[in-house]
Amino acid sequence: MRILLVNDYATPKGGAEIQMLGIREGLRERGHDVRLFASAAGGAREGTAADYVCFGTNSRFRTILQSANPWAYFTLRHALQEFRPEVVHVRIFLTQLSPLILPLLGSVPTLYHACWYRSVCPIGTKLLPDNTPCTVPAGAACYRNGCLPLRDWVPLMAQRALFRRWRHVFDRVIALSDAVRDQLIADDIEPVELMGNGVPVMAPRPPLSLPPMVAFAGRLSREKGADVLVRAFRHVVSEIPNARLVMAGDGPERASLVQLVATLGLRSHVTLLGYLTRDELERSVAKAWVQAIPSRWSEPFGNVAAEAMMRGTAVVATASGGLSSLVQDGQTGSLVPTNDVDSLARALVRFLRDRDLAEQTGRRAREFALRHLGVEAYFDRLLELYQALIPKGARSNRGPASSLPR
Repeated sequence: MRILLVNDYATPKGGAEIQMLGIREGLRERGHDVRLFASAAGGAREGTAADYVCFGTNSRFRTILQSANPWAYFTLRHALQEFRPEVVHVRIFLTQLSPLILPLLGSVPTLYHACWYRSVCPIGTKLLPDNTPCTVPAGAACYRNGCLPLRDWVPLMAQRALFRRWRHVFDRVIALSDAVRDQLIADDIEPVELMGNGVPVMAPRPPLSLPPMVAFAGRLSREKGADVLVRAFRHVVSEIPNARLVMAGDGPERASLVQLVATLGLRSHVTLLGYLTRDELERSVAKAWVQAIPSRWSEPFGNVAAEAMMRGTAVVATASGGLSSLVQDGQTGSLVPTNDVDSLARALVRFLRDRDLAEQTGRRAREFALRHLGVEAYFDRLLELYQALIPKGARSNRGPASSLPR
């Protein structure tokens, strides 16, 4: 089968980008010809892994590009003419690849896998500046509530209008979780089916050893709630003086987090590791007793939680979005209220005081992940979706990708 994947970015960082690259490699291993179309944005240092690359930027001009990216249109048109995909799978777009690409997909079976809220929220998080959930449709409220300055509001409203005009090109819409599906339906995007992410099977972590450690992995941005975790950890240390917190990731909140750690007197307890490769991350969190996910926003799925569970690590997460159904409270971890420093601290202390509890919870988490989150079953489901989209007479009987013309 010839499959074209479409994503804003193709750099090997960020959960959504890594997922897309994993899909390409996994389906190629199954003998399919899979290629990735993405922008060049974010690839100056890491490089881009896309097969077809258009112009993209993270500069202040990005907002205009999001509404009208002619380079994306012409590059995608070339890709469709050259590759002749039997199905197109769109995941993350609208932050580089503008809605101008959508009319090109009208004659190709196309699946839209909504991985966050960007198609219904110009900032993608459905989170207001005061860190409370947004419950109103996008529009004038985005400017009135302070989510967007006027210079961004105008082009992003144009983007929204174009998306709504052409979104009918999607033959099937899939959401990562109930949280994403509910937001899409509220914006009149339906029907919407559910399909979460798959996680590669990995070796279980080693037996837990001292000192008791908490791990955080994610972008250091407001919606991820890293500052909530640091504040909670001050209470953890007051009860468990040898506790440690390692934080992997980078982002706009890094400087303020460094200052917060210093202000709270936690420099000897908290280590900010910065951005890590996948292998570096696994080595850094392998000894963690608990994976903390203190997100403020409604996580669309919870890749970090799924990976921790597959590793065999207990998870303490906020009870919101996809995390609410992914983490089984009292079985594979604990769920706590959003923005609740005290509840988060109590849940962490409970595991860090009881190594046996952390071990048992981690084992149950791994068992759950092996049963429900394996990547092979995920690929099976993807291929079923693709086949259902392709007219029977057009389905390819070709061999593996190595035998297909490039």
